[in-house]
Amino acid sequence: MRISSCAIAHVAFFAIGSTEAFSPALNGVGRSATCLTSTATPSEDTSETQERDWRRSDLFGSSLIAETLAELETDEEFQETTKRIEAIGLEGISKEERTQRRRALTDLGIPSFSRYLADKQKEVGGSSSDGQSKKKVHPLQRKPTTILQLNIGLYCNQACSHCHVESSPLRKTEMMTAETAAQCIELLKSTPSITTLDITGGAPELNANFRFLVRTARAVRPDIDIIDRCNLTVLQEPGQEDLIDFLKENRVHVIASLPCYSQDNVDKQRGRGVFDRSIAALLALNDAGYGTDNNDAKLDLVYNPGGAFLPPEQSGLQVAYKQELKENFGITFDSLYTITNMPIKRFADYLYRNGELTQYMDLLVQNFNLDTVESLMCLDTVSVGWDGKIFDCDFNQQLGYGVGVDSIHRGGLSVFDVQTLTDLLEKRIRTDNHCFGCTAGMGSS
Repeated sequence: MRISSCAIAHVAFFAIGSTEAFSPALNGVGRSATCLTSTATPSEDTSETQERDWRRSDLFGSSLIAETLAELETDEEFQETTKRIEAIGLEGISKEERTQRRRALTDLGIPSFSRYLADKQKEVGGSSSDGQSKKKVHPLQRKPTTILQLNIGLYCNQACSHCHVESSPLRKTEMMTAETAAQCIELLKSTPSITTLDITGGAPELNANFRFLVRTARAVRPDIDIIDRCNLTVLQEPGQEDLIDFLKENRVHVIASLPCYSQDNVDKQRGRGVFDRSIAALLALNDAGYGTDNNDAKLDLVYNPGGAFLPPEQSGLQVAYKQELKENFGITFDSLYTITNMPIKRFADYLYRNGELTQYMDLLVQNFNLDTVESLMCLDTVSVGWDGKIFDCDFNQQLGYGVGVDSIHRGGLSVFDVQTLTDLLEKRIRTDNHCFGCTAGMGSS
């Protein structure tokens, strides 16, 4: 199953301000570029780590939300962004981001993503414009839908610094309704090409319709892979004490976020106390049979960089994750997927505030990999927002670039406008300058 937007051989990756590629091996420089930012390695304190009891039963049934809200109250950048959203709205923020990315590319002398891609395809003899340089032809062609991704709500018990959907405990109203969830099930039934139902958020498990979606999808399509994009700490929220048993009973594939095996880095990116809770949650999943080479209880982890650099080669980092988590905590899992931070929403804001947006866009362009194009997620994935609107991918969803919108992003289709996802085959895939993130290095999920 494809989780990353591309499956490619090793690609050299660079950090902003560096002129040489990092080695995927976790040596001194490679370690700081991939997971740890401190000079100490996680193994230096192994004895203390192993002696600690990480199976924290006391955490289950206790909420992280109050602590997350308290952190947001003192987060100056979050508060400033909130004021901007109140002033110009989320659509206004998206327009600002697009303008900033476009200016960055203009400063670099880089054309639009679609033109850049078409030019690269021409260079290797695979142009989609049939040799007519003056003819405007979009280079991406939609395939039958194999992945139906549902973002069922933006409410979350965390507020991660890299979150491209701006989730937090404050996003209480943007939640998928039972009616919309039921229509998504109808599309699942009417589109036999779908092999994966990918449920995400926010913390999707906190939507009242999450379990309905899982149970019904498993009943009507017992053959499909049902994914829960889990932040781990949600397993400990009050009312979710039986969630692990529910997931296993319905053979749900858990893909969990763990951006590092270092406590400092995880807590910095995801909030105070998140690392301890994540480790306890992973151990509980292991105890239930997840991550133990059981096809009915698959547990995969996701790594994303903690700053303005690209992830390392996936297989090398997976070896390090497996070693560190096993030796330090007794945790096992199936696979690790590395993703690229997309220059949108919170991460785009971070880059712009730090004067690194132009450099980061340059980093993405310099690491453009044409081999990623044939397996880009937008080709065979349909992403549905909490309100039922249809998008090419989760990133376009957050920017409001819907399927079927006009040139200024008005209109667009919803799940109530189509009888089957096959109806979308002739619809154009919408691209923009953030798409360089999906074609750089290891891509993005």
